[in-house]
Amino acid sequence: MCGIAGLLDPERRFAPAVLSEVVGRMADTLRHRGPDSSGVWADHAAGMALGHRRLAIIDLTTAGSQPMVSATGRYCLVLNGEIYNHAALRRELPGAGAQLRGQSDTEVLLATIEHRGLGRALEAAVGMFAFALWDRRSRTLTLARDHLGQKPLFFGRIGSTFAFASELKALAVHPEFRPEVDRGALALFLRHQYVPAPHTIWRGVYKLPAGSLLTL
Repeated sequence: MCGIAGLLDPERRFAPAVLSEVVGRMADTLRHRGPDSSGVWADHAAGMALGHRRLAIIDLTTAGSQPMVSATGRYCLVLNGEIYNHAALRRELPGAGAQLRGQSDTEVLLATIEHRGLGRALEAAVGMFAFALWDRRSRTLTLARDHLGQKPLFFGRIGSTFAFASELKALAVHPEFRPEVDRGALALFLRHQYVPAPHTIWRGVYKLPAGSLLTL
């Protein structure tokens, strides 16, 4: 179990240092999900920052640290979960010219995305995951969740920014967040004893449905 968080600030209202600091604090609320290490990466020219809290399982070295940048520098990925067939995918990568630094399934997924494209990589990947992928070339952010929805991912517009995280409390760190109970979601909770996707208890904040992609 790991924790991911991030902000896209297209108007660049936050100074670079503030953007990274806010995402770092968002990620720190997820320390219980990833006690082994943490990291923040930013593309300040685009107003994008990604944060990660890591629970090291497959590759215990720093080669598996996140946020992880692809070999060409085009993509940056933060992943919560596990790619079960990473060993099989890894065997295909040398033929595509990929040079891997470590043994993590995150690096295998990132290299597969780089060489196959996101759609074909997701068709090939088997696992439980929620991730955020930033494409520096197209300035595109993609959120993805596995088909069973085993790993959580929440998102919403907060002020002029787009924010996402593995847990709702990470979004509350955002300095412009103003919590307001969604009365419709509250009614759903009273009816079902849980809040079904894509709703959350907070107005304007949503769960990414299982098996879904969201691209900005």
